[in-house]
Amino acid sequence: MQLFARDIMTKNFDTIYMDAPVEQAIKRILSAKVRPTGHKTVSLMVVDYDNGLVGTTSMYYILYHLRPSYLNYGVDGYDLNWGGDLDKFVEEIKHKKVVHIMNDNLMSVSPDEPVMSVLDRLIKNNLRRISVVDNGRLVGVIYMSDIFYHLFAE
Repeated sequence: MQLFARDIMTKNFDTIYMDAPVEQAIKRILSAKVRPTGHKTVSLMVVDYDNGLVGTTSMYYILYHLRPSYLNYGVDGYDLNWGGDLDKFVEEIKHKKVVHIMNDNLMSVSPDEPVMSVLDRLIKNNLRRISVVDNGRLVGVIYMSDIFYHLFAE
């Protein structure tokens, strides 16, 4: 059996504008649809006003940026007294723009790329999803969970 990116990509993916508030991204992820494979989407493709792909955001990126930035510099959150700060962090993240928390390190594949090559890119780059781009246009998204489903569900 030979599978290509076009055979397993999700064509019905969610997007959000880069200057939308993170609160909108949170709401869209919370109410995201369940894909035919049974997995709920926890990410959004970030686009500019020409609908060009500029990044991705996800539940992970929102939670990552919810944390104070000093935790990224060797401070261990376990040792801190968090006394009541959670509400403040939640409100602060909601008012940021998606562009400030998105991953702009884009990697994409062509619709004609073999699934094993796509899987190799996902694994080597520690990604959970990858964009499928055809002639510069975003045409789909491949999720690692969808590859797993297509290979083993039957």
